Amino acid sequence: MSIDNLQLGIIGLGYVGLPLAVEFSKKRPVIGFDINEDRIKELSLGYDSTFEVSSSELSDSKNLTYTDKLQKLEECNCFIVTVPTPIDANKNPDLGPLKNATSSIGGILKKNDIVIYESTVYPGATEEIAIPILENLSSLEFNKDFFIGYSPERINPGDKKHRVASIVKITSGSTPEIAHIIDKLYGSIISAGTHMAPSIQIAEAAKVIENTQRDVNIALINELSIIFNKLNIDSEEVLKAAGTKWNFLPFKPGLVGGHCIGVDPYYLTHKAQAIGYDPKIILAGRQLNDGMSEYVAEQLIAKMLDQQIELNQSRVLIMGVTFKENCPDMRNSKVIDIIYELEKMNISVDCNDPWVSKVSQKLHSDINFINEPKNGSYDAIILAVAHSQFLEMSIGDIRSLGKRKNLIYDLKYLFASTETDLRL
Repeated sequence: MSIDNLQLGIIGLGYVGLPLAVEFSKKRPVIGFDINEDRIKELSLGYDSTFEVSSSELSDSKNLTYTDKLQKLEECNCFIVTVPTPIDANKNPDLGPLKNATSSIGGILKKNDIVIYESTVYPGATEEIAIPILENLSSLEFNKDFFIGYSPERINPGDKKHRVASIVKITSGSTPEIAHIIDKLYGSIISAGTHMAPSIQIAEAAKVIENTQRDVNIALINELSIIFNKLNIDSEEVLKAAGTKWNFLPFKPGLVGGHCIGVDPYYLTHKAQAIGYDPKIILAGRQLNDGMSEYVAEQLIAKMLDQQIELNQSRVLIMGVTFKENCPDMRNSKVIDIIYELEKMNISVDCNDPWVSKVSQKLHSDINFINEPKNGSYDAIILAVAHSQFLEMSIGDIRSLGKRKNLIYDLKYLFASTETDLRL
């Protein structure tokens, strides 16, 4: 089997699937499939609401076609699955989107087809969950009639420096021959190179620990910042001083949300508990990071009371609601938790975020979004997300939004400690 004969179908055209489809389309025809009809319409018109791909890049992608019709994928013999793998309300893996995508493929799977998964899962999930579905629906035999690969996504939403082609790609396949074919396929578009893992489970595990490691490291720094705040020591200055040692890791305190770092550790702990091991460090880090929104709200409320600001009559402005800077995604944003904590104390909260679309604002109707904060309106202002628009503002610009007596809580270290009232 040659990669020249592979007809690609990419299932899921979000943050991961669309950039991948665009990159592959520079080398070969690609069919991009998504169940969201509105998503297909906007892409067909040359617009990407995630802002991961520019309009010019879309217009240049002549080999890329979009569809929400499953039958259009029947001509493909290599399917790449890039659907989300979230967690449910109980913080257990929600493999519903993955199972649905796999079922769709199973209905059109043919002899010698290859299915590659990029969605983050726990070690063993691809073989335990996906393969039985494919075998059952296709009546084909795994590793005889069809084959599987796993090549975890490493997209960093909003990052215009580290993009698909410039990030080393882990690859794997269900047989040595398939592993080499998949590695060569990705190698055709990844200028940074590939790393072929010995097995699918190793590739799955490598992905899930990437964000777990970041989560635990951030949790440590968050805990240190809580301690330093109690000691009236500036956390940023401590980190600067410690960072002069060559092997000190440059993490900063902050909110940990989104659909990766705040989610992936639960996939690993789910599998660990299934085999009889109760993770300690990983879950402790998750608990601490999940509690940072409440900590931020408590710190602000305490400071407001100290400054004799009446909570029931107060207004707070939150600048930035997405889970990270220069990204329109609000999924699992911990800023939302801050809003809810403040509102429990009858504090009026306005939110300003130039990256959140009108559609997303309507979906979050319980949040009071405003386009233009009025000067002199707020008792406190929280700088929650470091969007480029906010970086262009001076501390004077931000102070002017507050009342004569106001507080600024700088979660992102945008200004010096002497210019703000609270920091992590």
